[in-house]
Amino acid sequence: MSIDVTRLDADEFDEWDRAVDRSPEATVFHRSAVLERLADYTGAELYPLVGYKGQEPVGILPLFEVEKGPMRAAFSPPPAAWAEYLGPARLNMAKLSRRKAERRHQGLLDGCFEYVDETIDPAITRIDTGPRYDDVRPFQWGGYEVEPQYTYVVELTDEADLLDRFSSDARSNIDTSYDADYTVRAEGERAVGRILDQVERRYREQDRPVSMPRRFIDDLAVALPDEQLRPYVCRVDGEFVGGILALADDDTVYRWIGGVRPERDVALPVNDLLDWRVMTDALADGRSRYDLVGAGAERINEYKAKFDPVLETSYRVHSNPLLFDAASWAYEQFERRRLSMAGDGTDGRSGLLSGAAAGLFDRK
Repeated sequence: MSIDVTRLDADEFDEWDRAVDRSPEATVFHRSAVLERLADYTGAELYPLVGYKGQEPVGILPLFEVEKGPMRAAFSPPPAAWAEYLGPARLNMAKLSRRKAERRHQGLLDGCFEYVDETIDPAITRIDTGPRYDDVRPFQWGGYEVEPQYTYVVELTDEADLLDRFSSDARSNIDTSYDADYTVRAEGERAVGRILDQVERRYREQDRPVSMPRRFIDDLAVALPDEQLRPYVCRVDGEFVGGILALADDDTVYRWIGGVRPERDVALPVNDLLDWRVMTDALADGRSRYDLVGAGAERINEYKAKFDPVLETSYRVHSNPLLFDAASWAYEQFERRRLSMAGDGTDGRSGLLSGAAAGLFDRK
């Protein structure tokens, strides 16, 4: 099926965001405000591709071209920016028969990658889909490698039903009256840095150096409305003890960054109270899903599972397996070095790469 694929210009981003609003598979990371800042932060070139059947949009695919040394790569999203999901998102297909919908989906991807091959000609491609994009067969048929990724999603109904579904310890942690002067609420932009600082310290305590994309997140905090990016903070006696940076789209709130173990010993379950506040605010805002962002770490999953979430699957799609792993790591290391030298407050991550692999994304 013939689908015409067009790259939108910046002055057409209203059209892009209307498509995002109409797609049940799009996420907050698909919004133009996020994409523009991802491109600026990583130095990548953004390709916001839209597929049309006649005048009707049938799908979108945001891609980022990265060129380092002799190699070009296409990412969605780009590495080293902590954007969780991107990839294709379909729209205007719900009323079609399965046969027509699958043909249209195949035509969308064929058109996108024909455009990419002619325009970018990437040596490697990596795409991380959203959890509502459920059909990666066209990628497999096209020779791409597909790896499942997992997340937990709490279905938000009402407060009483939620508590009834939670584990007994979660219910107790939320319902108990504590002999402490504490607050849990969404705060302003200044709280973003406190949350990022705490996450970085926690990673270092575990000998897991991490590079937080501070400038990208700070820019998002300014660009997105308050209801789309909120830093939730728990304070005891007025002092910061923990926080979660949450992102939101029309029906989903994402537990994006934070929720690590508090550094101070306090007599209350900080993260349970933070998660509960995010969920109750989401309910008040009319949202129906709380994406806990990740379900692949056994140690952390025990905590997340007590909220009775549904396990959902997303996918990492990539081409050229022989080059993919080495080139992706080389690029991420390059980005961390670049941002550190630029005074972005990041640190490098150690890793062993062959000279050839490291050279794939060396500074031009």
